[in-house]
Amino acid sequence: MASPHMIPKQAEMDNVVRRIYRGLETKSQLKNTILVLCGDHGMNDAGNHGGSAEGETSPALVFISPKLSSISQGVECPATPSSGDFGFYGKVDQSDVAPTLAGLLGFPVPRNNMGVFIPDFLRFWAKGDSVRLLKQNAEQVLGVVQETFSTVSFDDNPHSEACEDIAFDGARLACLWFRVRTLGYIKGQQHDEKTEEAALHAFLVQGQKVMSNTASNYSIGKLYLGTATGALAMLWTSVRLSSVLLQKWIFGAWFSLVILAYGITMFASSYVEEEHQYWYLVASTWLWWLGMKQGRVRSRVRSVIGAVVPLVFMRVLRGWNQTGQKYASQPDIARGVFPHHNYLLWSLVFVSYLVTLVKMSIPSHAGKTQSLFSVTAMVVCMMGLAFRISFTMADSPELLRGIQVSSAFTLGDLNLVMQTRIVFCGIVFYAVGIIISDREGRSNSKPVTRMSTPVMPRLISAGVEEQRKLEALHGVLTLFLMTQSRVTNVPLFALFEIQWQIIASMDLSDVEISLTSIILQYSSFFAFGGSNSISSVDLSNAYNGVSGYNAGAVAILTFCSNWAGPLWWTTAALLLLGRRQPGASKSLRQFQLLSTCFIANANMFVMVACTLLRTHLFIWTVFSPKYLYTLAWGLGQHLCINMTASTLYIWLGT
Repeated sequence: MASPHMIPKQAEMDNVVRRIYRGLETKSQLKNTILVLCGDHGMNDAGNHGGSAEGETSPALVFISPKLSSISQGVECPATPSSGDFGFYGKVDQSDVAPTLAGLLGFPVPRNNMGVFIPDFLRFWAKGDSVRLLKQNAEQVLGVVQETFSTVSFDDNPHSEACEDIAFDGARLACLWFRVRTLGYIKGQQHDEKTEEAALHAFLVQGQKVMSNTASNYSIGKLYLGTATGALAMLWTSVRLSSVLLQKWIFGAWFSLVILAYGITMFASSYVEEEHQYWYLVASTWLWWLGMKQGRVRSRVRSVIGAVVPLVFMRVLRGWNQTGQKYASQPDIARGVFPHHNYLLWSLVFVSYLVTLVKMSIPSHAGKTQSLFSVTAMVVCMMGLAFRISFTMADSPELLRGIQVSSAFTLGDLNLVMQTRIVFCGIVFYAVGIIISDREGRSNSKPVTRMSTPVMPRLISAGVEEQRKLEALHGVLTLFLMTQSRVTNVPLFALFEIQWQIIASMDLSDVEISLTSIILQYSSFFAFGGSNSISSVDLSNAYNGVSGYNAGAVAILTFCSNWAGPLWWTTAALLLLGRRQPGASKSLRQFQLLSTCFIANANMFVMVACTLLRTHLFIWTVFSPKYLYTLAWGLGQHLCINMTASTLYIWLGT
């Protein structure tokens, strides 16, 4: 990572290691101590980890002790790579550390460990003792291998060819072990010690290689049960939607294509790592098609504008945060432009808060309280902007370089926790005020005719006043999400608002609005810098307003920070659905049914991919994190937001 802080930090840690080593040299009680210095992971060019790139899976490992001078003359330092980018002195598997430390300490190797004793340390023992040490390691690995290949006999070798030429893993390992037995190591017969070590080491290395690529300890029955449950959910939602998809067959083709193409990409690790590319392509194509479709009822010029402008905005969003693995280190707007153009950043931030203020200032009903709502909205937005400035001064002061910040634009000497709580209280106070004042206003006015259903109480099409109230609540949500987002991502909400206005000008059906929301939920997630890697989880705003240990609050704040874009487009879609009359009472149910159908199909494809590819090299670094993200999309975004919170949002607004 090309950071100016890296060299000073490395020098500091070098000094720490030097002091520890001097202690090992000078203190008699530490003469048998070994210092193991290792990294738990590496890092890619963007400074992230958790993926499968070589830089992320190649951490450093150093054994340091004065006693090592008896078996080693030291190594040249600094070294140049001998192979690839990270092959300096030699490579060992992570699992090799456990049996090596166990041997050095005189402990038995952990039962299910698949590591191989590092050969360099065998020189501590006489040849006979080193062979016995390797034999104990090999017998321990043999036990794991025999459990995996229970149908293979390890007592004989019916194959005539060389062990290395046998295709079946179990038979090849049995052949290598039979070679060990025929040399008589188990019976204690004497042979050339180098040959003994070579044979044992060959079995250990091959056993480690085979077992590292073999699925173990999986509950296959539960995997199949989960997949079958997902298939039933996919079938049920597809049947429920079949009439709509057949009646509107063009939309049905689009919806089916989006799901099918998404499902196919889940079976390739590179597509999973670069999933954002898929959603940017789908969003651009879908918005272009919607714009061109308007040409049937509009002039050709307006049709072209409606098709081209969304594409321009999608291109800007695509370059906002580089994510994924392959291009994560490439220049983008958030990290490549804003740090060098601070005035541009803060101008856009100010515009974003101004747009949100306008949205919030729309009263839930006309009356004497309109001025009060406008003033309150202005105060709450100013507090949000002041907190964002204070947070940036503490977290990313380089984004304020060259800008003089007056104390009038901050919340004084209050700490960030208290500032956040003030902003949150202001947001809650304003939202509650909208709801309560609206109900009081309606109690003194003539009743409004409503449409109701047994499932969704007093749904959506209740008039202009209620639509304004929904927009005000949407503005409140936007302010909260801006509080939970990085300052470089705050201008995205202004871009979302422009996109929303363009989409609102189109004559779209309920199902088209619903699919638009689903697509933009996913594309906005990646535009904010999200990915399918655990390393991309943004924790910078996870503790806003939290001073102690509160796992529940941190979990909610983390979700809102990372899913800010999807949350925004959920309520934005509900606003679009609320503008449609008549028949708007079915809009929310269609939106939720389409969302359920998509998430059921997505879950199904991911579960099948993880089950079939459970022996894949990247099962833990690519597919397992994707499965966790799928759970977050299904439980967090779909169940909690698209299903529960959207119903509550409409109920509060009507």
